[in-house]
Amino acid sequence: MNVDAPEDDRTVDWAEGHWLHQPVRADRTDEGQLLVEPAAGSDFWRHTSYGFVHDDGPALLRDMPEGSAVEVSFVLDYRAQFDQAGILVRVDEHTWVKAGVEVSDGQPQLGAVVTRGSSDWSVAPVPGWSGREVTVRASRAGDALTVRARVAGEPWRLVRLAPLDPDAPARGGPFCCSPTRGGLTVRFTAWRETPPDPALHP
Repeated sequence: MNVDAPEDDRTVDWAEGHWLHQPVRADRTDEGQLLVEPAAGSDFWRHTSYGFVHDDGPALLRDMPEGSAVEVSFVLDYRAQFDQAGILVRVDEHTWVKAGVEVSDGQPQLGAVVTRGSSDWSVAPVPGWSGREVTVRASRAGDALTVRARVAGEPWRLVRLAPLDPDAPARGGPFCCSPTRGGLTVRFTAWRETPPDPALHP
C-alpha cells in the first residue's frame, strides 16, 4: 500500500508541540533534529501483568483530530532493556496508544501498547533495523487508529489497528522512555503531518 501523500505532507516544527512531561533535556541540532533525554525510570503503562502504573515519559504532543495522520522518524541506536521511542497518541491518562521500537530481551522489537484503562502489548523482532532511521505513522480515520512503520527503502508494515472514538480530543507526537536506566538520548529526525491513510488494505 502506498500511504505517502507528499503533496500534502507538512513538516511540523518541534516548537509546535507541548511537552506532556518535560525530559531531562531536549536540544535542537544544527540540522534541525531533536535530541531528547528521558528521565531514568520513565515509562507509560497501566496495570496489566506488572501491576503498576507509569505515566511519566516525555512526549511532545499537538492536536491530532480525526481525519489526520502523524509521522515521526528517529534513529534506532539504543540497546538497553525497554529503551523505546516512537509515537504517542493520547486522549487522557487512561486512553492512549504508543507505538515504535522498544528493546526487549536483547533485541529491538517493533510494537504497540494500546491502553483503555489497562494496557496491552504486542511486539515483533526487527534486528535488521538497528542503526537505521525508523519512521512510525499513526493515521486517524473514523473510529480507528492505524499504525504503520518502516525503515528507508522498505515498505510500510502494519503494526496495529486500534479503536479510537472519533469524537475524542486526541493529541499525538514523538515520545521516548527509559524504564531501566538513565542517560538514553534519542535522535528524532523528523515530525510530519499528513492526510490519513486512504484504506486499511491495498
